[in-house]
Order: sequence, then structure tokens, then C-alpha cells
Amino acid sequence: MSTLIALIIVLAVLMTIVGGETGIRSFFSVLINTLLLILVAMLISWGINIAIITLIFIPLKLATIIYLGTHDYVVAKNSFISAFIVCLLVSLLILGCEWLAQAAGLGPEAGEVLVGLSQMPGLSYPMIAVTVAIFSTLGAIAEAAVAMSSGLLEIKKHHPEITRKELEASGTSIGNDVLGTAMNTILFGMFGSFLSLFLWYFRLGYTFGEIVNEKLFVNEALIILYSLIGVLLTVPFSTFLLARGMSNENEVNNEDRKSNSN
Repeated sequence: MSTLIALIIVLAVLMTIVGGETGIRSFFSVLINTLLLILVAMLISWGINIAIITLIFIPLKLATIIYLGTHDYVVAKNSFISAFIVCLLVSLLILGCEWLAQAAGLGPEAGEVLVGLSQMPGLSYPMIAVTVAIFSTLGAIAEAAVAMSSGLLEIKKHHPEITRKELEASGTSIGNDVLGTAMNTILFGMFGSFLSLFLWYFRLGYTFGEIVNEKLFVNEALIILYSLIGVLLTVPFSTFLLARGMSNENEVNNEDRKSNSN
């Protein structure tokens, strides 16, 4: 048994113990998303249009993350809608920024690894960079949408008669906490994954101008900014849609109760 398989088994057991049924569904969500990413890479390598692949797999990945991570259909539906709309908006931003940055492709650091190999595989590096950036932001956007939905769902359970304005106020309070934790997670994730590269930059005497114009650093920094912007847009948009959906559901339930009592 390899270390990877052992860790996957440990992860599955812990998620089952801690989360129960939801933990099992979340574990399968991780596996399905991993398989989807592998499938995306295979389809791109086979020469299928990258833009079409990206448009198809954005809703697939969001549906996998949100619907398997939330056990309330109304909340999952509103979370999916808000996350999908935010992803489309962020995708437009990514297209513009990637065109301005011109940072797609391989940097000089990959020279020794690619010695003897062709660096012109017949694929569009700019479109690959756009796809990587979009998929990198999906996790942060979906996580923020699910966090908002889970918090508002618990509030609704404990206070079934809560009004829409009260839900929006509660969502704003939850959103402030979600923003803080999500941004710290994204930033520390970047520094954690790029610590060795930063050390390499400093040991080789890179100037500040060389670092901020280096392809690897620029691509990673742009992805971090895209993710932060996506989270910033997701929190208020999810709060609005979720509060509206929950209040509408309350109104329907109240009408049903009145009709049944009559």
C-alpha cells in the first residue's frame, strides 16, 4: 500500500467519523472533482477545444462541490446559482487580465526539465492559463457559497419564522467571518506552496522587478487575486439569494399551514 492510498483511506475514515453521511458525500465530492480534473487534462491533451471544455466543466464541478456538500435542496440551488454567476463574472475578469499580463507559457525555470522536449505542443498556452485560473477560483467560490448556505440553514432551523431582513443581517455577519478565514486560507496557501520558490528567488539575487515580472510568480499572484475577488463577490450575492429563497420557502409553508387548518 502506497502512502497516498493510506492517506486517502485515513481521510475517508476521519470524514465519515466526523461528518457522518455528509462527510461521506464530501469525500466522494473530492474524489469526483479529482477525476473531473484528470478528465479535463486528458481532453485538452487530445486537442478538444479548451474554451468548450471549460464551459462544460464549470457547472459540473460546482454541482459536485455544492450539491454533495449541502443536504438542503433550496440552499444548494441558491448556492449553485450564486456561485455560477460569480464564476462567469470572474471568468470575464480572468480573460481580460490574462490578456494584459501575457504571462502564459513556461518560464525559464523549466528549461532544464524540458531539455530535449518540444515547448510547442500545439496547444494554446493562454487558454490553458485561463482554464487553470478559472478552475483554481472555483474551489474558493464554492467554499464561500457552501459556508454561507450552511450558516443560514442552521439559523433557519433554529428560527423557522425569521424574516428576510433578519436573514440578510445574519448572512452579513456570517459573511464577515467567511471573508476573513477564506482570504487567510488563500494567502497562506500561496505562501506555503511558493515558499521554496521565494527562497530560490532570494538566493539567486532576483530583484523585486524581476520577481514581479517572473511568469511563475505572476500566474500564482493573479490566481490569488481572482480567488479573493470571487469570494468577495460570492458572500453578498449568496446572502441575497439564500435569504430570498428561504423567505419564499417560509411563505409557501405558512400558506400551506393556513390552507390545511382551514
